[in-house]
Amino acid sequence: MGAAKMEQKTKNVSPFSNESRNAYVVEHLTSSMLALLEEKPITEISISELCGMAGVGRTSFYRNYEEKEDIIKTYIEQLSQDWVGKCKEAPDLPVKEIVRSVFSHFEANRDFYSLLNKRGLVYLLKDVILDLCGFNSEQEMAAAYSSAYVGFFLYGWIEVWFRRGMKDTTEELIAFLPQ
Repeated sequence: MGAAKMEQKTKNVSPFSNESRNAYVVEHLTSSMLALLEEKPITEISISELCGMAGVGRTSFYRNYEEKEDIIKTYIEQLSQDWVGKCKEAPDLPVKEIVRSVFSHFEANRDFYSLLNKRGLVYLLKDVILDLCGFNSEQEMAAAYSSAYVGFFLYGWIEVWFRRGMKDTTEELIAFLPQ
């Protein structure tokens, strides 16, 4: 008896790894969200509309995010990695240098932050700013309140800067800080 000839079937496997597919989904959901935000407020954007524009399924959305705002939060975290990293590498950085770093970043990414302001999403920056300033609720009391003080000071300045139309330069803002 001869060996039975096995027929090989081709598998229908995506050429992307799970990581590549996920990066694709995140990238397309992000670019679609930003495009839709140009047109209307986030409250008027449905998950179905977002996924349709991105060319991904709702399951892909929910695998990566809990709510639409999470897309923007993740994008803010990606954009801010450089300046947050620089500030965290030098924990004794003077407040002036933190302010310079943050506002220089906002000026360099003015279009995105203008869109956040236009759509009333500036509040999404708060957690990034608190993290930048080293806030952690598990810190000892003095450290927690000190880092929160600096974080909310900075967040307040950012919010006022947005409300004033982002017209004040980084150097003009720094001039207001004590020597």
